[in-house]
Amino acid sequence: MAPAITLAAEAPTLSAANTGFMLICSALVLIMTPGLAFFYGGMVRVKSTLNMLMMSFISMGIVTILWVIYGFSLAFGTDSGSIIGWSSDYVGLSGIGLTELWDGYTIPIYVFAVFQLMFAIITPALISGAVADRVKFSAWALFVALWATVVYFPVAHWVWGAGGWAFELGVIDFAGGTAVHINAGAAALGVILVIGKRVGFKKDPMRPHSLPLVMLGAGLLWFGWFGFNAGSWLGNDDGVGALMFFNTQIATAAAMLAWLIYEKIRHGAFTTLGAASGAVAGLVAITPSGGAVSPLGAIAVGAIAGVLCAMAVGLKYKFGYDDSLDVVGVHLVGGVVGSLLIGFFATGGGQSDVAGLFYGGGLDQFWKQCAGVFAVLAYSLVASAVLAFLIDKTLGMRVSEDDEVAGIDQAEHAETAYDFSGAGGGARSAVTAPVAEAAQSKKVDA
Repeated sequence: MAPAITLAAEAPTLSAANTGFMLICSALVLIMTPGLAFFYGGMVRVKSTLNMLMMSFISMGIVTILWVIYGFSLAFGTDSGSIIGWSSDYVGLSGIGLTELWDGYTIPIYVFAVFQLMFAIITPALISGAVADRVKFSAWALFVALWATVVYFPVAHWVWGAGGWAFELGVIDFAGGTAVHINAGAAALGVILVIGKRVGFKKDPMRPHSLPLVMLGAGLLWFGWFGFNAGSWLGNDDGVGALMFFNTQIATAAAMLAWLIYEKIRHGAFTTLGAASGAVAGLVAITPSGGAVSPLGAIAVGAIAGVLCAMAVGLKYKFGYDDSLDVVGVHLVGGVVGSLLIGFFATGGGQSDVAGLFYGGGLDQFWKQCAGVFAVLAYSLVASAVLAFLIDKTLGMRVSEDDEVAGIDQAEHAETAYDFSGAGGGARSAVTAPVAEAAQSKKVDA
């Protein structure tokens, strides 16, 4: 009898299907940032609309450049002490071959890098909703650059980088519950505790100026989130990406309905803002958990997140912190809920064989999730507050009270979102209108 021959595992080869799929997913994730801009832009008062849009769009510029120069290397380079990565080939992305595959996968490194770039772009943009109406645009741009470097890149390595401590511990975060949403939500809380409340907080009406824009933004977020979540499996050869895609839809629907039911019972109406916010809460909660839970589990995750986030948005009035657009209430709370519920609803039949409490796995995974959740929360909260404090004491974080009251769009961008003076509009009319009015006034006086 001939001796048995042990064949080495075949090395992965480039998959055109997976590569194309991931490029599409990358584009879907990018569209989420303009979607977020519209979502936030509709929620603020009309005098802050353009500033809110720009706070998201500037992230697309700043983070892209930093990612190429050193961000990808810090997040996904060779591990150093389970805290940070670094690979000289990734600096400037200059040492990578066109068809060189990402570690163990069937897609090029360039495809993985651009997909992860889109995550890095939207995460600091999420923070902007908490500081609406009152932050200098130059200070915000500097904060984005520093925060991405000091907070996002290291945390991404902890959670997703080979050798990162959370990754090695076994913390499950399919697409960003800790690295994106808890990270951004905790940062939002840290910054607003430093910069303080808006003028007129809890006194003046601060209602959304355009609910149609809010709904449009929520729709774009929902659409793009399929790429955000399903793409995070980096292919779909085994069906896990399809499970995540389906669970994304299920949890979002459940959260929207749960938020609306809570809202009707608590406040007596089904609001469009509630529908949009509930949908986003569901998207946030399923992001870390969707590859580990069943469709019925996704309903539970979404419904629980919808109710708890709806309750959490009112905490700012109770505790007196001014989270302008409920980043803490939706992203921080939703991220925590979705991450911790893995410890209860993980089936052991999805992305891994890890089972939660309700599927016979005990509480082992729950405690691992707690470690990841609260470590990221604490680090981001403290580091973000320190960055905001340093910028505030040097460049200054806030616009003047007069500029805030008159409108941050005109003060920071010399533009207004809507031109009600007649036909035309744009930057020229927005800037020259006050000058023209002053000239006309002089003629009348003469």
